[in-house]
Amino acid sequence: MSRKATLDEQMKTERHRYMALAFCWADLLFEIRRGVVTFAAGACQPMFGRGPEEIEGRPLAEIVHPSDRNLVSNLLRLVNKLGRIEEATARLLGKDGGEVSVAITGHCLSTAGEGPIFLAVKSRSQSETHDDRDGEHPRLHNLATFPDIAASRLKTLAERGESADLAILEMPGLEELGNRLGAAKAILSRAIGACLRANSLDGDSAAVIAPGKYGVLVGEGGDLEALAAQIASLTKATDPSGIGTAVETGRISVGDAAMIAEEDLVKGVVYALNTFRNSAELNLRDLADSMTILVDKTVTQIGAFKVLVSRSDFTVALQPIVDVRTGRVHHFEALCRFNTGDTGDSPYALISFAEETGLIHRFDLAMARKVVEWLALQPRNNRRYRVAVNVSGYSIGQQEYVDGLMKLLAEHEWTRGRLLFEITESSRMSDLGQANEFIQKLRQLGYEVCLDDFGAGAASFQYLSALEVDAVKLDGSAVHNAQVTIKGRAFLSALTELCRRLNVYTVAEMVDAAESLNFVRECGCDFVQGYLFGKPSTNLEDFYPLPNGKLFKAKRSPVHRW
Repeated sequence: MSRKATLDEQMKTERHRYMALAFCWADLLFEIRRGVVTFAAGACQPMFGRGPEEIEGRPLAEIVHPSDRNLVSNLLRLVNKLGRIEEATARLLGKDGGEVSVAITGHCLSTAGEGPIFLAVKSRSQSETHDDRDGEHPRLHNLATFPDIAASRLKTLAERGESADLAILEMPGLEELGNRLGAAKAILSRAIGACLRANSLDGDSAAVIAPGKYGVLVGEGGDLEALAAQIASLTKATDPSGIGTAVETGRISVGDAAMIAEEDLVKGVVYALNTFRNSAELNLRDLADSMTILVDKTVTQIGAFKVLVSRSDFTVALQPIVDVRTGRVHHFEALCRFNTGDTGDSPYALISFAEETGLIHRFDLAMARKVVEWLALQPRNNRRYRVAVNVSGYSIGQQEYVDGLMKLLAEHEWTRGRLLFEITESSRMSDLGQANEFIQKLRQLGYEVCLDDFGAGAASFQYLSALEVDAVKLDGSAVHNAQVTIKGRAFLSALTELCRRLNVYTVAEMVDAAESLNFVRECGCDFVQGYLFGKPSTNLEDFYPLPNGKLFKAKRSPVHRW
């Protein structure tokens, strides 16, 4: 038997196997070669009004809805790249030109583009179609998963002597177009997603970064202009006006990825993509060029920050939290001052950098150790030495931090009642149930917990409902806004009353003037913090006597439980 005959026999056997499996699920089976239907079986007559023999030998595009032809073309490309796709939604042309929604599962024997593609097609009910299309870009990565994928593949390629780039695409008019499309918006989203995946490295290296913003890993020589043109044509085909939306592209080149630790490369990609996500009114090509520099710079900064943390190359500055009625210092908040010698390295900038690159949990643990070391040098029989240390919401979800902190506390049980914790960046808590377990563990061990950055938004009340804490710190901007709006006093008073009923103390921050002190006192706040009582200092004696202590009438009162 000739080689060709053997291959034909193998294809026939494979077709029969696929038919047996497919018809357990599907209504139709197609065999496609170079875009042409070479074999058809199943419910062709009921669905299309013509038999299988009338479909065979014709381009598949003839039975695909015009708006979805680019989508199906990209799905075929994905099958050739991946070997298989599962239940992709598309629309075919039914009897009399009617629209038929289907789910398509594809399979091919060879990813070299040589063999046939088998498509199993199943009609979908209206409810199934609606449910499936409610979620946009279901096959794309997001900002949480994409950096790891991208960094891993960049490094693997570099180690093989190959290269790839991270492409960014933006469609400024996509949101407005989506609003005009109504239900068809989901169809366009899926078409864009399929196009991006089909043109990405390994067919699975594309992500949605933000509405209208995408990241794609492309191989060396990948044609971004062609990709942009293809997506633009999709938007034109979907847009009833035929205008569509422009597609802007940029290319981020990573340096010698083989020489960069994968963890650091991931963080560099995260930082760059966050910059892209938050960018506005910037030329995308210029942004991409700056991000190329940014990735390299970020990787360097990550190494420097890790060294800074490992050496504890920072000092602790303290700022008092003061009883609003008596002026008594309840405790101090520990703030960081980095010993970099660079005036441009503000604590806020470096902490923000650590948050964005996922290094904050290492810094939080180092800061906790630093505060424990400071407390160990102070008299243990004096309540004036009580310090709150910050914990990012991100850190709570990192087992490395949780294990390290629990070990630290177990080694220094004497810190109970002297060490407190403030949960910052609450929005970075991905699992509120897990976060509350962590908080209750601290409280059971004898450590009080405060929820920082508490405002008037709905999210704050969600946190207050889900997290059992001892105190909340009212965000300075929320306090300021309450002072300057007509209903502000009523809202802030209602908020402090709610907390009081929940047995949660309130701290008003950024109290920098006597008028602010009087305002928050009248609104029922329990404690205050701000420049009115001194800027953060490494010298505790700067707060004894308390700056502006004369603003408090009563000088003695029972010490609060918190």
